[in-house]
Amino acid sequence: MAVSTSTAVSTPAGATTGEYVVGDEGMCPYRLVLEHVTSRWGVLVLLRLLERSYRFNELRRSIGRVSEKMLAQTLQTLERDGLVHRDAKPLIPPRVDYSLTDLGREAAGLVHALAGWTEGRMTDVQQARQRYDVAKGGTERP
Repeated sequence: MAVSTSTAVSTPAGATTGEYVVGDEGMCPYRLVLEHVTSRWGVLVLLRLLERSYRFNELRRSIGRVSEKMLAQTLQTLERDGLVHRDAKPLIPPRVDYSLTDLGREAAGLVHALAGWTEGRMTDVQQARQRYDVAKGGTERP
């Protein structure tokens, strides 16, 4: 993806290139998908579904503290983007399983790598925060 600033951004393998203008008032399609994937609940849904398929309430319990409405919206959004597969079985009571598509597995793998990097570099981030707080003359924040 080409970015119209002095910052170079690499294009992931298999991705098409396009023009993305930083600060563009319109909602760029890439930005919208990025928001879906990196949203508070989107990240957690992708990481959970990377493990295996889940039923709705099972997924909700495993994530914790997400409302039914937010989980339903997140799953629907990720399904629309082609990242999540919804398999509704005509049983009584109805059974619906959620899993990742190939595209979803690819995205979840990247999110997992970023989460791993964050976990591995947390000490560095905390030290940087402390240096910043001291330099600004304020008290340390969590």
